[in-house]
Amino acid sequence: MGIFNFIKEAGEKLLGGKHAQATPVAVPASPSNNEEDIKTANLVAVTSITNYIIKMGLKAENLKILVDAAQGMVTVSGEAADQETREKIILCCGNTKGIERVIDDMTVKHSEPEAQMHTVVKGDTLWKIAEKYYGKGKGNEYNRIFEANKPMLSDPDKIYPGQVLRIPAL
Repeated sequence: MGIFNFIKEAGEKLLGGKHAQATPVAVPASPSNNEEDIKTANLVAVTSITNYIIKMGLKAENLKILVDAAQGMVTVSGEAADQETREKIILCCGNTKGIERVIDDMTVKHSEPEAQMHTVVKGDTLWKIAEKYYGKGKGNEYNRIFEANKPMLSDPDKIYPGQVLRIPAL
């Protein structure tokens, strides 16, 4: 449990706009102060993020997503089967354009050590990241990082600045 920080401008385009992928309903580009518009924007964001989690094949009992789009904040709760699933759900919430903070209220059925998190910067490759976390000469362990971030990553060469990745222990 805790708070995870993300880069608001980076991530999947799930929350409105022409390129939104998870739902055909768009979040207003500049939400008004009208309480009903704000509720609608938050509900659309909840639906979009929930659909993305489902699309990634991730499951948790009693999964609940709350979004405060104006604050760029998601609160996620529920019970995941394991630590890896919990972390992937958090990453699905946070690696969404427009979200900069995820409040994690999730639990796990089977406790395991937490993975480290790495925010990708310009020039990063999975090879370089593997050497950073696993030591010089261990760049060939990049596939471990790739596998730990599937299905959100579909190609080891397609990471982007601002994306947060799970770094499992060796």
